Amino acid sequence: MSRAVIVSSRARVERFFYRGPRLPDVRILIRPRLPVLALLLFAPTIPELLTGSTPVSELLYNPFGFLVGFSLDVALYGGGALLIREFVVRGSKGWGSILLLGAAYGIAEEGFEVHTFFQPSGSPVGALASYGHAFGVNWLWALGLATFHAVYSIALPILLTRLWFPEVASVPWLDRGSVVLVAALYLTEVVGFGFVVGHGPSVPVAALFGAIVAALLAAAYWLPRDALALRRSTTRWGRTGLVLFGTVLWDAWLLVLVFAGVGRPSAWVAAVVFVLINAGALGVLRSTVGTDDLERSEFYFATGMLGALAVWDVAIEFSVPGILVVALAMLYLQYRLGRRIASRARDVVPAGAATAPPNG
Repeated sequence: MSRAVIVSSRARVERFFYRGPRLPDVRILIRPRLPVLALLLFAPTIPELLTGSTPVSELLYNPFGFLVGFSLDVALYGGGALLIREFVVRGSKGWGSILLLGAAYGIAEEGFEVHTFFQPSGSPVGALASYGHAFGVNWLWALGLATFHAVYSIALPILLTRLWFPEVASVPWLDRGSVVLVAALYLTEVVGFGFVVGHGPSVPVAALFGAIVAALLAAAYWLPRDALALRRSTTRWGRTGLVLFGTVLWDAWLLVLVFAGVGRPSAWVAAVVFVLINAGALGVLRSTVGTDDLERSEFYFATGMLGALAVWDVAIEFSVPGILVVALAMLYLQYRLGRRIASRARDVVPAGAATAPPNG
């Protein structure tokens, strides 16, 4: 490949990620800071602290270890979510691209960094180390975790941040130097841990998952913004319906865990059931949720997603020290978000109110 072609390709990539005045490579500009911080914290808190994977109680009896571990989680989860968010905003993409990139993120974390896709036994894979295992891969676990990370680690934190800070939801937050810095930290962690964690993939399996990641990235790049666009209409679901619908992904994953526990039906049937439930739920959402009062619909749906994890914490993970505190804290933040959204709705001036003549 000639130097001219390489320079031209690099210029196109730079224009895609940074559409604005050219800035020096060494400049690091983060704007605005509070939404960036919120996304960096939401992304690891939901899949790690709220599920009990990282017990928050470590902050008390091993504060240094917790701070180091959670800082790495922020670089991994938060960095991934921030990069995906910037890609989608600058490329004028939609939720379809977010989910595709989230799945690629899940493969990078669980496949290339911590290698749970290939773990032969033990926590966290449990029965899924054998149920759905073939050719050195825990296929059912890989399917479930890629989906989980796409939704809970990436899409949900981005949605919550948009709801908290709608005034900056559609503008870039990072300059080119910041993107490079975040990407460098993220890739360094993935590659670094990938070298030291055991039970890694064989070369053919690694190449297969690398190809899957490349396909997901390409699909996210080419997918139109309106691929998962909602109808311009009123939502057919009420508040309770949207909250319950937000639990569907977690319910489908619990069903897979039940199947794994009893060893029935076959893992391939379980995989098909899992895919059909989630695809069906996505189709129903697209056909029944409208753009009218969309912010409230998104809030109730997100509340259902978080509520599913909170119920899991109370029913199953209650013995994990501090997990109920995290659940209560997240639900309280969601309550405050609901109040904030209601306040914004009250501040909207009804159509025609500004031109209506005064009484009397």
